[in-house]
Amino acid sequence: MEHIESEIPARLFDRALLARMLRYVRPYRVWMALALGVVLPLTLLTNTLPLLIRDATDHALVPADVDPGARWAILLRIGALYVAIAFGAFLVRFAQGYLMSWLGQRMLFDMRADIFDKILRLPFRYFDRHPVGRLMTRVGSDVEAMQRLLTDGIVGLTTDVLMLAGVLAYMFWVNPRLALIMLMLSPPLLAILVFLNSKVRAAHRDVRRRQSALNAFMQETLTGMGTVQLFNREAEANAGFARRNGPLRDAFLRSVAWFSYAFPATEIMGALAAVLVLGLGGWLILRGDGALTIGELLAFLAYVREFFRPLDDLSEKSNVLQAAMASGERVFGLIDTPEEIEDPPQPAPLDTFRGEISFDHVWFAYDAENWVLRDLDLHIPAGSSIAIVGATGAGKSSLTGLIARFYDVQRGAVRVDGIDVRAYRQSDLRRRIGIVLQDPFIFAGTIAENIALHDPAMPRARIEEAARYVNAHDFIMRREGGYGAVIMERGAGLSTGQKQLLALARAIAHNPDILLILDEATAHVDTETELLIQDALKKLMKGRTSIIIAHRLSTIRHVDRILVLRQGRLVEQGTHRDLLAHGGYYKRLYELLSHAPAESRKGSVLYS
Repeated sequence: MEHIESEIPARLFDRALLARMLRYVRPYRVWMALALGVVLPLTLLTNTLPLLIRDATDHALVPADVDPGARWAILLRIGALYVAIAFGAFLVRFAQGYLMSWLGQRMLFDMRADIFDKILRLPFRYFDRHPVGRLMTRVGSDVEAMQRLLTDGIVGLTTDVLMLAGVLAYMFWVNPRLALIMLMLSPPLLAILVFLNSKVRAAHRDVRRRQSALNAFMQETLTGMGTVQLFNREAEANAGFARRNGPLRDAFLRSVAWFSYAFPATEIMGALAAVLVLGLGGWLILRGDGALTIGELLAFLAYVREFFRPLDDLSEKSNVLQAAMASGERVFGLIDTPEEIEDPPQPAPLDTFRGEISFDHVWFAYDAENWVLRDLDLHIPAGSSIAIVGATGAGKSSLTGLIARFYDVQRGAVRVDGIDVRAYRQSDLRRRIGIVLQDPFIFAGTIAENIALHDPAMPRARIEEAARYVNAHDFIMRREGGYGAVIMERGAGLSTGQKQLLALARAIAHNPDILLILDEATAHVDTETELLIQDALKKLMKGRTSIIIAHRLSTIRHVDRILVLRQGRLVEQGTHRDLLAHGGYYKRLYELLSHAPAESRKGSVLYS
């Protein structure tokens, strides 16, 4: 499935969008003003150089009746002045370029920080619907396109406009009749550029969409590379990559094609202008009435070249503008995404936390009314241990996600200590909940950093104490480097059981009050590691409200109560013995898993 976003109506220029981008300039407005302030002296310095060529020609090269020594002196004086002015222009350009790079990196930092902060506040539902590769495009190339507009675009555009105005002013000063020729050529050239700009904008939007689709596919394939190789799906993955890579290439080539038309247009206009100036200027000189000198003609030809240089740059800046507008629509579309899960204006206090949980006639669905939980009504006393069993899709993980408020219910309420979870501040609630998943996520970094979750304030003694408590210390110390051993991305090199032990150590190190939401922490571990985990769980569950999502029914006999879910409804609850005696759904499930081979259990209709 290709992840290509819906088409946004193309607009050549969006003032509201540009205004939002300019907010990132505000903290650096003094430095931006300084960068813009050097444009005027730069224009004056650059446009003075053709006048020196005029003076050198008319006063030193052309006059035959002037003493050669005097002519050499004039040439040397003008040459020295030319070098001084050119060097001054170089210094101004260097200072401006360095300042713009400095500003660009700081604005880039601010934009990325805002986007990443927004991503961290987006609800789980957003990540269920949007691929990670698309978000990577927002933080990467889309932000860079906006930054180019705010730095190179704004200052470069100002420089080009002032340079163009300065060139025209100098042209009229040198010879008004020749300057009128340039004015006559400007309207058709600008009309061509406006037309090309509209095409470039649409092409850039298509490139961004295709790039996002390719990034999403790449991220998904790399994450699931083990599955791809295990099932020999390399050829299909390669074909899927080609289906996305080809359209991206074609879209990019279309954008290049439209952009490339702008340069020949200005070149043709420049050549035509040079021919007209030479023709009219030559005629004025040959008349011999002094209306135009050879030096003035040479200076004017230099101004013709300088006149079309800003126009070429304006075409490039327009390309930057179109790319930034297309990227800005996408970036601000992400920033404007409703967060859905928001803290209340006056959150309920969490000074004391007992861990009593209740579901009050809860209805919940991820999409529309495809209900995952249906009229769920249950009460979990503080400090008790609960196991949740049921077939895949029965709503077990959804139930635990609602407690941590990763999602909000559509009907009913989830309460902790008698208060709706929507009345708590999210950070306060989640700080008291520890979740250990069936496949816990291990970050790239050291073992100590994974347990502390990169919290520099957590003392090393606490990290080691947590690891000892959950029986992880021994395997950690067997690794070279111990707690300082570096773990690669997603815990490469660690067994599933070792990942589980680290996740348990992480949970106890942060000392949650409702510890356990355990999504079958022993589902895929060897017997020896399972015994270590079971021993750790017994210690962790003591005195804490504990919820275990169970796949192995043999591991939950010790809990206070078992909840049996079926198609989103609570169909049975009780102890292991009571449920077996009842002879209902739980007993059939237990008998199936107890007597069937391991391979057949995975494909069971009751439990998969």
